[in-house]
Amino acid sequence: MRIKEIIQVIEQLAPLPLQEEYDNSGLQCGDPNRETTGVLLAIDVTEDVVEEAIALGCNLIITHHPIAFRPFRSLTGRNYVERSMVMAIRNDIALYAAHTNLDNAQGGVNYRLAEMLELQNVKILSPRENALLKFVTTVPVQHAESVRNALFNAGAGHIGHYDSCSYNLTGEGTFRPGAGSNPFVGESERLHFEPEVRIETVVPVMKKEEVLRALLAVHPYEEPVFDLYPIANEWARHGSGVVGVLPEPMPEQEFLYLLKDLFNLTTIRHTKLRGGEIRDVAICGGAGAFLIPRAVAYGADAFVTGEAKYNDYHDVEDRLLLAVVGHYESEICTKDLFFDLLSKKIPTFAIHKSAFDVNPVKYL
Repeated sequence: MRIKEIIQVIEQLAPLPLQEEYDNSGLQCGDPNRETTGVLLAIDVTEDVVEEAIALGCNLIITHHPIAFRPFRSLTGRNYVERSMVMAIRNDIALYAAHTNLDNAQGGVNYRLAEMLELQNVKILSPRENALLKFVTTVPVQHAESVRNALFNAGAGHIGHYDSCSYNLTGEGTFRPGAGSNPFVGESERLHFEPEVRIETVVPVMKKEEVLRALLAVHPYEEPVFDLYPIANEWARHGSGVVGVLPEPMPEQEFLYLLKDLFNLTTIRHTKLRGGEIRDVAICGGAGAFLIPRAVAYGADAFVTGEAKYNDYHDVEDRLLLAVVGHYESEICTKDLFFDLLSKKIPTFAIHKSAFDVNPVKYL
């Protein structure tokens, strides 16, 4: 398989447009058209991880954190980032990262954390905004079904747990084919009236180009008419963090011990115990403290994340239990997530989990 085919499997779950503006997910270096000799999975790219890939004969390293996070002015080997990049390039190893696009994806990092906690009725805590378009087109009545199906197959028409959603209104369109035109119906230079269906549906911004290609491929008109309108609705299929319900409510201290066991922690930071039970749990892997207000507004009993600042513990007050498990600890599951995804799609391919992928934060 080519490297780009492996990448396509990842991006079917976590398309790059889902990443945050500050991020740099995607192919960091390497030729996507090269044949893949093996894949190494890690959280971060380090020199040890690149050397491990060389020893295993892997020419693709997939990580959660992008090593090329900030712009380079040089590649002189002055730090581990530059040394790792140079080593990878010298050995024809491609580096690929799925970071906040995997965080924001339905079925991504936060869904895996919810699965570890056995949460039920899991949904997005902070759905994405400005991510949807209203798509409108008109088509001759007899071609409406084929055009609708093409739009749906390209990713249009998803609303919550429903798909193939559209609104259809029958009317009459007019046009006059000009000189040099090749009209599907009507005659050159004569005004034509055609019974048409106005199809309205919703399209994620990241699916816009696919939907337009699908329209142009099946629409019978030489010049199909379509409109795209930005809409303010939240997109509940993707976004930051998740929230769900524990199978059974449990005391706060018992919940903290559960987190220690699940994430293999020697210590866990948290706000003071309130004396209540934990039932509704909000989660965001990594640096997720920005979602604390969302968790509070939702009415969650606990919010679990990888990082929080000193003032975050104050700001929570008595409104929920804040539990901080560590950035690395909250994202170590990404290796298993990558492995499960790739091994399911390509079961015969050589996929390895890095043995040198370690937490840079140490505890005494």
